[in-house]
Amino acid sequence: MLRSALILAAATALVPAAAFAQAVVPVHFPAGQSGTEITGSINGQEYKDYRINLRAGQMLSVRMATVSGSPNFNVMEPGQAEVAIYNSSTSGETMEVRTAKSGDYTIRVYQMRASGRRGEAAAYRLSVSAGGGATATQLPSHHAHAPAHRSADALVAGTPYHAVSTVPCRTVEGGAMGSCKAGVIRRPGSATVHLDTPDGGERTILFRDGKAVSSDSAAGLTVERRGDTSVIRIGTVEVYEVPDALPFGG
Repeated sequence: MLRSALILAAATALVPAAAFAQAVVPVHFPAGQSGTEITGSINGQEYKDYRINLRAGQMLSVRMATVSGSPNFNVMEPGQAEVAIYNSSTSGETMEVRTAKSGDYTIRVYQMRASGRRGEAAAYRLSVSAGGGATATQLPSHHAHAPAHRSADALVAGTPYHAVSTVPCRTVEGGAMGSCKAGVIRRPGSATVHLDTPDGGERTILFRDGKAVSSDSAAGLTVERRGDTSVIRIGTVEVYEVPDALPFGG
């Protein structure tokens, strides 16, 4: 009964996490220049928003250099508080995007949930530049690596995830099934599920074309389907029961 309840909760409880304190910092370029470098830091689960006003058709470039910790950044278009057009945790620390709209773009710097929960600090340098002005309505083909999230799939406030939940899991040999905290980053045709395990560890599982295909473990991965749930076994110890609603939405 308890196990069934956990599976049902994992499939339905994709609830927003609380937003933590943030700072909003306007970005201005020195006179006669088309870029600037920003030095900053964040602690725990806080995040910092950098706002830059751009015209449609400009080429926005953002590069992050990590000084300490594990900072990441998302980029949001004008009028968007959560839906990202770029996520460095999945696409790398250098971004180039031709802007499709005029207005204030947001560069949000944050830490992954596990690092934030442990109260870790992160320091970084951001190099931000913008140039050009020809109107464009889509990303150039050579920037296709930048994921375009579904417009209706907003991020959970204060996180880089499109949904958060808990899933039944086992990560200790001979142990009973427990619960792992989970967050998912969705992309067209694929999704990455990040898991925080009860023993303080982390696991990442990649889903592609509707099924789990790999993880960040060197051990092998097998999948058993039980209704709308993937029972994922990694090696001989780890088990994760991931409902389809988490990686692919309800």
